[in-house]
Amino acid sequence: MPDITEQQILDALSNVKDPDRGQDIVNLGMVQGLQMKDGHIAFAIEVDPERGPNLEPLRKEAEKTVHALPGVITATVVLTAERAASGGGGGGNGGAAPSDTHSHDHSHTPPPGNPQGAAAGIDLEILAGVGAIVAVASGKGGGGKSTTAINIAMGLAAAGHKVGLLDADIYGPSMPRMMGISGRPASEDGRTLDPMENFGVKVMSMGFLVEEDTPMIWRGPMVQSALEQMMRDVNWGELDVMIVDMPPGTGDAQLTMAQRVPLTGAVIVSTPQDIALLDARKGLNMFRKVEVPVFGIVENMSYFACPKCGEQTDIFGHGGARETAGELGVDFLGEIPLHLDIRETSDTGRPIVVSKPDSEHARAYRGVADKVWDKIGEAQAARAAGAPRIVIQ
Repeated sequence: MPDITEQQILDALSNVKDPDRGQDIVNLGMVQGLQMKDGHIAFAIEVDPERGPNLEPLRKEAEKTVHALPGVITATVVLTAERAASGGGGGGNGGAAPSDTHSHDHSHTPPPGNPQGAAAGIDLEILAGVGAIVAVASGKGGGGKSTTAINIAMGLAAAGHKVGLLDADIYGPSMPRMMGISGRPASEDGRTLDPMENFGVKVMSMGFLVEEDTPMIWRGPMVQSALEQMMRDVNWGELDVMIVDMPPGTGDAQLTMAQRVPLTGAVIVSTPQDIALLDARKGLNMFRKVEVPVFGIVENMSYFACPKCGEQTDIFGHGGARETAGELGVDFLGEIPLHLDIRETSDTGRPIVVSKPDSEHARAYRGVADKVWDKIGEAQAARAAGAPRIVIQ
């Protein structure tokens, strides 16, 4: 069966009409960010912010229309109220106007009440089968955050826990390569995806749905919707813990996770030098402002260990993250060296915790994972007891 084309999708969507404006959503320029890969289709429908809550039937009609096309396996459609939709213009990958409001319709109403001390806006139906959700974050890119997140997940799995790994970096997904996973997710019902899996860990990433070299030119609300759907519309099942590899910085994805998902806590990853620690402080303070417990800081690339003689060299300085953790009143979770084995195992999709489990580097990651698990227990116990969260400004 030939692959479906963008034009076929747009032709089908030209039969879907905006109920208030009487024209189809393609000619109105409402179809945005169309992505296609191996029968998996995703796009956004851009609507006026004030109309968003009433247009769930339109979203469902568009999703059903595309899913009915020959060759389509799954169709993921989100509403975005980034700006007031304007007439004219076709659909496809372009046409997004500058953002003015960043308001967004999630198309799901949070359950009433505020059980278990969840903050307002938290949707307890998201990842309801997951015991704990831990964000691994950094203030800047290039510090080895993804490698750390993966090996923490591997360490937790090695300890016998049921683990999921969510790649929240929509613009730069790295999990497929670093976890050694290829192919695309399956869907038994055409509505929800089954996560990919390797080394006993369930994984979901935007990298499974688009080609590796395809740029994601999506604006903030579309990223928020895509991230939420990777949590809500994936068959994660029952997990003890989910590790979320956050994108660098303090943007839309971070706020979505902090404000919509019942995060159990966050781990901050930083290299030792001062400039990286400044960015790490920003990430840490962001989680504190939204009342997410910060479990502690991991110092990555803490020192260079010569693979031949074992001599240690402090290329980026040493101990800066430990010192910063003390200043900010959070735990120091451990230090990970800059070593060729860690880089090679990550690049080839064989995380060092599983490919070289007896190495000192694997033991360092497992030590961090053990501390994270202990912190999860402390956070859950405190929440169950109704203990107040102390937020240091």
